[in-house]
Amino acid sequence: MKDDLLPDPLSAFPISNVDTVTYVKPLIKNKNITVGDFTYFSDIDFEKHITHFYDFYNDKLIIGKFCQIASGVEFVMNGANHQMNCISTFPFYIFEHWEEGIPQLNEMPIKGNTVIGNDVWIGQNATILPGVNIGDGVIIGMNSVVGRDIPPYTVIIGNPARVIRKRFDDELIELLLEWKWWDLPIVEIKRLIPLLHNSNLKNVKKEIRELIKVSAQKK
Repeated sequence: MKDDLLPDPLSAFPISNVDTVTYVKPLIKNKNITVGDFTYFSDIDFEKHITHFYDFYNDKLIIGKFCQIASGVEFVMNGANHQMNCISTFPFYIFEHWEEGIPQLNEMPIKGNTVIGNDVWIGQNATILPGVNIGDGVIIGMNSVVGRDIPPYTVIIGNPARVIRKRFDDELIELLLEWKWWDLPIVEIKRLIPLLHNSNLKNVKKEIRELIKVSAQKK
C-alpha cells in the first residue's frame, strides 16, 4: 500500500472520468453549512438540494465525515415552517411590496439546526426535515421522510421514517461510538479498510477493543 497516495478531501470530483459524484465539502459556499471530509453526493450542486434556507433564521446544516448522500435527497430547513399562532399562515414577509417585517423568531416554529452524524447513508430521494439529529452510522431508506431524531447505527425507512432495526448489537455500537474511526488520520483509515469492510463482526469487535486499548495507552 502506498501511503503517499492519499485521497484528497478537497477534490471536488473524486472519481476519474465521473462528473456526477462529488465530494461536498470543497463545493460549499453558504457559511451556515458545514460538511465533513469525504462526504459525497451522487449528483452535482449540493446546495440546490437545501430548500427554504433563509438567512434571517440563521439555522445551520451540519453533516459529518464519510456520509453517502444519494441523488434526489432534499434537506428542508426552518424557512419551510410558517407562523401558525395567528389566523393566516401566509408568509407575507418573504415577498416584495407587502410591507411586513420579518416576525420575531420566537413567534416562529423553529426546530433548530439539522445535524447529520458520520458515516450516514441517505438513500435516493429521501427528505430530511428541519431540526432533526441523525446519529452516526444510520442508514436511511430511499424515499423516506425523516422528521424526528434517529439514534446511531439504526436502519430507518418510510414516511414518516421509522426505525426498522439496529444495525448491530449494543456492544458493537458502543465500541464504534467510542472508536470514531472517521476521526483517525487518513493514512490509518486506509490501513483499516479490511477491518471496516469485514463482515465477521465477532472478530471486528475483538480488533476494535484492541485498537481502543492501544490508543488509550498512547495518551
